[in-house]
Amino acid sequence: MKNISLLGASGSIGTQTLDVIKKHPESFRLVAFSVGKNIDLARKIISEFKPELVSVQFKSDYEQLRIEYGSSLRFSYGEEGLVEVAVYDKSDILVNAVLGSIGLFPTLQAIKENKTIAIANKETLVTAGHLVMEEAARRKVSLLPVDSEHSAIFQCLQGEQDKSIERLIITASGGSFRDKKREELAEVTVKDALNHPNWSMGAKITIDSATMMNKGLEVIEAHWLFNLPFEKIDVLLHKESIIHSMVEFQDGSVKAQLGTPDMRVPIQYALTYPDRLPLSSERLDLAKIGKLHFEPMDLDRFYALKLAYEAGKIGGSLPTVLNAANESAVSAFLSNKISFLQIDALVERALERHKVIEHPDLETIRTIDKETREYINSLL
Repeated sequence: MKNISLLGASGSIGTQTLDVIKKHPESFRLVAFSVGKNIDLARKIISEFKPELVSVQFKSDYEQLRIEYGSSLRFSYGEEGLVEVAVYDKSDILVNAVLGSIGLFPTLQAIKENKTIAIANKETLVTAGHLVMEEAARRKVSLLPVDSEHSAIFQCLQGEQDKSIERLIITASGGSFRDKKREELAEVTVKDALNHPNWSMGAKITIDSATMMNKGLEVIEAHWLFNLPFEKIDVLLHKESIIHSMVEFQDGSVKAQLGTPDMRVPIQYALTYPDRLPLSSERLDLAKIGKLHFEPMDLDRFYALKLAYEAGKIGGSLPTVLNAANESAVSAFLSNKISFLQIDALVERALERHKVIEHPDLETIRTIDKETREYINSLL
């Protein structure tokens, strides 16, 4: 039995993690979780899973839940609450499924408490990969990838030696506008952008998939998780989302992990690693699919991916700027304050004005994150 702490229980990854836990009550128990503002869902999770600790975003909700549940359940709120869930002493593994750089500090604190981390919060590694991986190495803590692409690479590397890796090949569906030319994107709407052809995800990730920034963040995340230079990390357009990623070795062999688009598979693998459990999901039928298609990535068409590669290669504090600017720009687009193509333009302006700091500490990263968001908001 593994006791699970879950950050971001109301999001797409969070709700699917709960589904995995529910399907294997003999193997997993939810002992602590956080939600943002979805208090009705928090009540349902409490009723179904009987956790011991719950964190919410606002103090007013925290006070209301304390009145409702009394001393039968422990509550917390805000960033302090996220940390309490992350380091909860009865948990064996933390699933970090929160959205955005807010997941960084709880992750670092959980590593310091020697918690195994199942990480779906890619912004943590994009924003401060050097700090996270250094601390994980120091504490000998495992970071198990939950993103389907990184889980695929992780699975392909089982039994292999790092020195034999030639390159990583991250696959990309292309998002909502994969069949459109860049000049056709000027007038697309939020509704258009949220219509992903393959995956059911939250709004922010779906927009990132449409711009291809999501894939850029995954490239930076892969750089840290697998300790490879950016020159050895490629992205390949694969519209079917059947091959989730591949690894090419120095002898020319290529390993790929295949499956239907179902995030419960990588979530469950992270929770059960190095073992596997049954999962009732749609099985892959290659004969039915018939053909798989691949295309090279056009970095001029998917300009956000180009920006991410450039920021990652320069490194230092620049990926922090990339992430913060993108989060602010996507939020503005979702609020109909800017056009779709302005997302890339705002991110590029933030990157161009920033003076890179080589090895920023946590306080510096937080300051840069805040200043970048303020800069983007000043441009709107």
